[in-house]
Amino acid sequence: MSGRARLTVCAAAASVMAACSLLPLATPAGWMFQAVLFVALQSGVGALARRVPLARPLTVLAQAVVSLLVLTVMFAPHQALGGVIPGPNAFVQLSDLVRDGLTDVSQFAIPAPVTPGIRMLLVGGVLVVALAVDALAVTYNSAAPAGLPLLALYSVAAGLSNGGAQWLYFVVAAAGYLLLLLAEGRDRLSRWGRVFGGGPPANGWGGSANPASGSRALAPVRTGRRIGVMALGLALVAPAVLPSLGSGLLDTSGTGTGPGRGGTISAVNPVVALQDNLNQQDNREVLTYKTNSTDLSSMYLRIVALDQFDGTQWQPSKRKIEDIPSVLPQPAGMASDVKYSKVQTTVKVDDGYAQGWLPMPFPALGVDVSGHWRFEPEGRTIIGDRGQNTSGLTYSVTSMQVQPTAAQLAAAPPATGRVAEEYTKVPGSLPKVVAETAQQVTESANNDYEKALALQRYFTSGAFVYNTKAQSGTGVDAIARFLRTKEGFCIHFAFTMAAMARTLHIPARVAVGFTPGSQQGSDGTMSVGLKDAHAWPELYFEGIGWTRFEPTPYRGTAPSYTQTTTPSGTNEPADQGQHGTATTPTPTPSASASCGSDNRAQGSCDNTAVAASGGSGGGFGGGRLAVLTLLALLVLAVPLLPMLWRRRQRSRRLGGGRDKAEGLALSAWREVVDTGWDYGVPPDDSETPRRAMARLVQDGGLTGQAAVSAGALATAVEQVLYAPRPQPVTGLAADVRHVREGLHAAAGRRDRLRAVLVPRSSARVIWHLSDRWSAVTVRLSEAGQRLVAPLRRRLTRQA
Repeated sequence: MSGRARLTVCAAAASVMAACSLLPLATPAGWMFQAVLFVALQSGVGALARRVPLARPLTVLAQAVVSLLVLTVMFAPHQALGGVIPGPNAFVQLSDLVRDGLTDVSQFAIPAPVTPGIRMLLVGGVLVVALAVDALAVTYNSAAPAGLPLLALYSVAAGLSNGGAQWLYFVVAAAGYLLLLLAEGRDRLSRWGRVFGGGPPANGWGGSANPASGSRALAPVRTGRRIGVMALGLALVAPAVLPSLGSGLLDTSGTGTGPGRGGTISAVNPVVALQDNLNQQDNREVLTYKTNSTDLSSMYLRIVALDQFDGTQWQPSKRKIEDIPSVLPQPAGMASDVKYSKVQTTVKVDDGYAQGWLPMPFPALGVDVSGHWRFEPEGRTIIGDRGQNTSGLTYSVTSMQVQPTAAQLAAAPPATGRVAEEYTKVPGSLPKVVAETAQQVTESANNDYEKALALQRYFTSGAFVYNTKAQSGTGVDAIARFLRTKEGFCIHFAFTMAAMARTLHIPARVAVGFTPGSQQGSDGTMSVGLKDAHAWPELYFEGIGWTRFEPTPYRGTAPSYTQTTTPSGTNEPADQGQHGTATTPTPTPSASASCGSDNRAQGSCDNTAVAASGGSGGGFGGGRLAVLTLLALLVLAVPLLPMLWRRRQRSRRLGGGRDKAEGLALSAWREVVDTGWDYGVPPDDSETPRRAMARLVQDGGLTGQAAVSAGALATAVEQVLYAPRPQPVTGLAADVRHVREGLHAAAGRRDRLRAVLVPRSSARVIWHLSDRWSAVTVRLSEAGQRLVAPLRRRLTRQA
């Protein structure tokens, strides 16, 4: 294998090895195999482009184009031309997946489920890093800076991980980087031979240049091993300053120590699986309320409605919000003859529950709440503005407890207009089995109400199992799997019933919030905890409006209008499935292997503090933002470390305070040699001082006082090394300064910047560390031999 091919392979391997640090963040790990395959393809394209050869920018562009095509085929084939060529719709789909992935990342506990958005971030992120590494290390022949994207990849994983075996992933990532540096060094040597044999200083001021003595080749060092060691050191420090919080991958919305320990409970995105968000050891109370309602079983506290289904997930539509009116408008579609009672409810939220949506009974007529809150009319939700959330909030709600009759629902005409058009949309990727099952289940129904009852009865009649072992997910694949396995959580029941209703042209959406909770004490106070979180479908009936149904067995309470005999004359009983009650704990299903250890300790993985995408409870909190800013500053400071070390070294050498004049002379000599090296004149330990200074004057373009000072330094060193009685020489620091100023004036702008920011002479740090390591290994080897020698002699005598 040629040196360049070996370097290409090592660059791809280094990227994959660094990507291994992401494995603990999400499960299952199947995305990693896809990433490895795509990185190999990307590297192969780069190798072919360099063999043609293409110009360097065109090589990188070719790899980027192939990577984009791969991502398009994987994540947006239906929106691409021929399933491969990305167009505007494909770019929209990819950007939506990135946005959804960022939302999912901010909401899930580790390990997060690999949702389509998270998969896009993982695979796409590894491809971007691999492209940067390949471009820097192979295309542009500079392996050392390639450690920065590898460092960024590892630092993100280490900062988000909860520790454990993270050190092992650091070792793997570091080994990949060092392998890359070694491959680059061998590639340079194979093309250019041994450039310079200057080793670290030995006795006195110089070292041997004899190749047989094992002097180092400069080429690998000049590629940046100095940066490599510093980058790896920073990678060890970065995880120590990044907090590992269990409430989510990027979630520190509170000021406490995390959920379950007195900190803020972060809002969770209900678009994705709820089971992975329950990490509490107990059913922590999130709010209490008092109400004058006589039907506590109907006191669902609704947070948000998810009305948009793109095949990947359900999410709330982006709609305009307005100031909260003193009296909220009449519920859409509700006629005046529908019976209802007004209910007054006062809610008190726990300090630790930071929710960007206001939990309320539905539909609300009026809200009395302090702070910055806005009203979204379509979903009738109250949304926090300017960072407002529910933490410690007390508010009152006037709501309607709607009591439609079965006859009114059965007589409702089919929905028309905008509601019918918008709320019956299903994605083209929805499997046919969904519509076929809906038609089969409702074939004997005479109207939309009977169809809704048939769907609810289909899920609660006993064929489906409320099982925590069911795989999570809410997209089209998850719905099809749920219909096949008949095992799932409330999200599966709610989202599937809503999708099936839409295929029957019944407007449907999914509501997320809390079931009524349980009564505490004798004063009528109701307590709502994490385990009361729930999702349920809402179906629209003209003349009644949005109406709650309850397809999930053992959760919540089926509405009264679904528990009576249908009025169509069929005498077919309505839903008689098992549900919980407002005051009686619901049966708890068995623990699931798919839940985390914290989840299993609670006996249920379906309940969690919930909110919708975009709430203030998730995302970047002030603490995490400060930490990430600190990390960014540290990463930016990596290139400055050689400069800081070089300045410190110069100050020590020229600071004086030495007892002997020869010590000052040799220090000044080392400083001027290293200064020349910084400006592109490499040292050669085989040269005499006079010859070395002559070469520095010629190659460095020194004239005038700078050239005179160089000669004076050569004379001073010759005195120290060869004169029987060296004479003290003064003004050496000034001579060094004159030489440095002359080199700086003669150098170009690029060489000046490099001499200041990335001085070549800082390679001596690596040399020093290497020698120390070699000495330690030799001492350990000798100690081991001394320990083994007596045993070896005894075995020899016995033989």
